[in-house]
Amino acid sequence: MKIRRFFGKDMREALSQVKAELGSDAVIMSNRKVADGIELVAAYDKEPEAKLFTPKAAPQAAAKTPGQKAVPSLSEIIGDDGPDSLKALLEKQHGGNPVASSSAQPTQPMSANAKHANEIASHLDFSEAFIDDLGTQSPGRDVVEQETFPEHQASSMGETPVSQSAELAQIKEELASLRDVLQYQVADLMEAKNKRQKPVHQYLVTRLTDMGLSSALATQLISYTPAHYNERDAWVYLLNLLANRINVTGNDILSSQGAVALVGPTGTGKTTTVAKLAARYAQKYGAESVAMITIDTYRIAAYEQLATYGKIIGCTVRKAQTSEELADLLFQLRHKRLVLIDTAGFSQRDSRLIKQIKQFDNGQMPKVKKYLVAQANTQYPALQRIIQAYDDIELSGCIFTKLDECYSLGEVLSAAVEYQLPVSYVTDGQKVPEDIKIAEAKSLVSAAAKLYKKYGLNHTSGNNAIKTA
Repeated sequence: MKIRRFFGKDMREALSQVKAELGSDAVIMSNRKVADGIELVAAYDKEPEAKLFTPKAAPQAAAKTPGQKAVPSLSEIIGDDGPDSLKALLEKQHGGNPVASSSAQPTQPMSANAKHANEIASHLDFSEAFIDDLGTQSPGRDVVEQETFPEHQASSMGETPVSQSAELAQIKEELASLRDVLQYQVADLMEAKNKRQKPVHQYLVTRLTDMGLSSALATQLISYTPAHYNERDAWVYLLNLLANRINVTGNDILSSQGAVALVGPTGTGKTTTVAKLAARYAQKYGAESVAMITIDTYRIAAYEQLATYGKIIGCTVRKAQTSEELADLLFQLRHKRLVLIDTAGFSQRDSRLIKQIKQFDNGQMPKVKKYLVAQANTQYPALQRIIQAYDDIELSGCIFTKLDECYSLGEVLSAAVEYQLPVSYVTDGQKVPEDIKIAEAKSLVSAAAKLYKKYGLNHTSGNNAIKTA
């Protein structure tokens, strides 16, 4: 069976095109209204003859043999003055000749096209709702029509779902954008409401975030502040509350025994911090009680730098390139009170960092305490990534270095509180061993407040002009 589509400004013109091109045995499959008129889908079993039929020649081509009573053809249905009602046309084609169907006179066998037409017509819906709503098509029929259309017609029809999906994706994107804008506006309205209801609290939240604390921690701290406090009393209360949230370990490294490894990203000052701790330990217990080991085989002259510090201090310095060598050195130095291990510095995104950390957990060496060394002037998002890179290992504490280069301390304090990371020592210079101090919570908070007061506030005397090229 072949299927064709025809278009006309009205039903008569479309049916005339069907008759002219496909002949009188064509079967109407479906119809619908389109922008320019009517669209008909007609089917036929065999290719039409080369000679085109005209409305005037159609009655001669559709002539029947004497005595034969078959289903009425398209020519008989339309005629030159046939009705324009599709319902009447379909019912007439489906019902055939009522006289022939009710007569007792035997009929000749119907042709293949006529039988097929009756079979299709028996499944069609001739209700008023179906006829009136010509534009409504079921999804299943659309799929069948697309599969049975000629290739050039199917390709043009297949473009419609693609364009519809693109338009739907664009609509979804616009809705998501509108949702983000609305959320921002609602949040702004809520913030404005809170500012009107609790102006002091909102002002203090702004000061805490400007000092470097995260918005979540600042909001949490302000929730514990009594509402009747004025601005000054509430600020002092918040600083004391922040100091109470910071966990400090005291002089734990220099007062204990065993093996301690300093880990962290590159450039944080791990080697200098190891030398400072070794010098302090040598001052307290003697140079023979402390040893240093480096496993930094990537940086040029890393061992030589630590060996120079060892000569100045007078302590033992060794180098290990593998985990087996490190285990052997720890066994050889087991008589030392403290063994400090200097590790290589890698980015938190470097896979070699994880490989180096696993050297301490191979089951062949004694327990090694690990302390994270981080710069105090590191951005808060970078601190988060650094701490998350060491989630799989147990950190005994952290050491904040380069406090003398900071303009804000709130970021490291916020990270230490939120990740419950104990703070052991802070360093504020390159001098060995002077520039290392035991971490104290109140001192850190006081230093953060002083830096905020000096650099964080908007001073009117400053030159805020933007330099352009």
